[in-house]
Amino acid sequence: MYDEATIGARLRALRRWRGMTLDQLAGQAGLSKSFLSRAERGHRALDRRSHISALARVLRVSETDLVGAPHLTTDPAQAEPHTTVPAIRAALTTNTLTAPVADRARPLPELVAEVVRIDRQNHLVEVGRELPAVIDELHVHACAPADEAAHRVALEALIEAFQRAVFTSKDLGYSDLAHIAAMRAAEVAGILDTPVTTGKAASLRIHTMPTTTRELSLTAAEDAADALEPHVHDDLGVQVLGMLTLAAALMATVLYKYDRAEHWLDQAAELAACTADDPGGNWGAFSLTNVGVWKVSLATERGESGRALLDVAKAVDEEKLIPRRGRHATFLADVGRGLAREPRSQRDAMQWLRRAEAVAPHKIRNSMPVRETVGAMLARAADAAGGRELRGMAARMGVPH
Repeated sequence: MYDEATIGARLRALRRWRGMTLDQLAGQAGLSKSFLSRAERGHRALDRRSHISALARVLRVSETDLVGAPHLTTDPAQAEPHTTVPAIRAALTTNTLTAPVADRARPLPELVAEVVRIDRQNHLVEVGRELPAVIDELHVHACAPADEAAHRVALEALIEAFQRAVFTSKDLGYSDLAHIAAMRAAEVAGILDTPVTTGKAASLRIHTMPTTTRELSLTAAEDAADALEPHVHDDLGVQVLGMLTLAAALMATVLYKYDRAEHWLDQAAELAACTADDPGGNWGAFSLTNVGVWKVSLATERGESGRALLDVAKAVDEEKLIPRRGRHATFLADVGRGLAREPRSQRDAMQWLRRAEAVAPHKIRNSMPVRETVGAMLARAADAAGGRELRGMAARMGVPH
């Protein structure tokens, strides 16, 4: 069952364990004492990466110690995806490029098509059930290819399968498993040895680097983007480079280097203008629409709320996000989280969060930032109607209510 301690409650316990006062913690983390006091009481959401990273650094603990590890609730949509994790872990850790676990495999073209289909699959349970077998079988082709061309096709498909394993694991809170998948992708990219596959692997590595190494992550993202840029000659190259620029913008934002983040967002927008605005089909969903989604996400990370955040969100064409329900749900949730920071926009925030949950319940009910926001809203809820709706969402996410 879910550990019922909120992030605020864990923060208080860890602060006292370290023998620190609120004044000391606030001063060293660069946050206000009043904010931390409200967070410890559950009245402010600790949902920004920069805040969590700063607090973990000062307390000398991992972010997992602060935010909590993945747990199960009694809600099937929240709990069921976790049942697929052992098989994903086995596929990533038992196969090697010289010794596959499976002794036979479907034809390579069929597996390549299956990887594409899984990448566009929006249901975490279905992804988790189908991905391990595909990884197993691609290793068969990688170990005993029909020819050199087939070998490269199998390896390229493995990178795509590892990418899906990275983000499925991250969505469910298994950062260690996401890191393993990223390292497997780097292993394969080293064999393929092309700028684009190296860029793909770098993107995955950046998103799974320890949260205590944000400066290194930013440097890695900028270096990878600079290394790939001279070799971009087609749409795929543009899309991979675009995702690296967005990763750099994210890391810069978490480090409060907002001017640098704006630089990389501008670079991403220029690249997106050179490729189709097709989040459903492009690598990493990179597109003008997706750049807009990232702008909302980074605005939320910066602490934007209310009208300012809604103005950023207006630029996003939600219709184009429909094929990527996970990305769509994240966009809706980011707007809802931002709106939840202002007392006068609580009802609007609830509408955005409920829309996000309706689009991708498995993803949203496993989202730490959304869970933290719902908990803070619940603690502040004053009217019975809002309280009932919040309590329903809280129950589905395992939030004490």
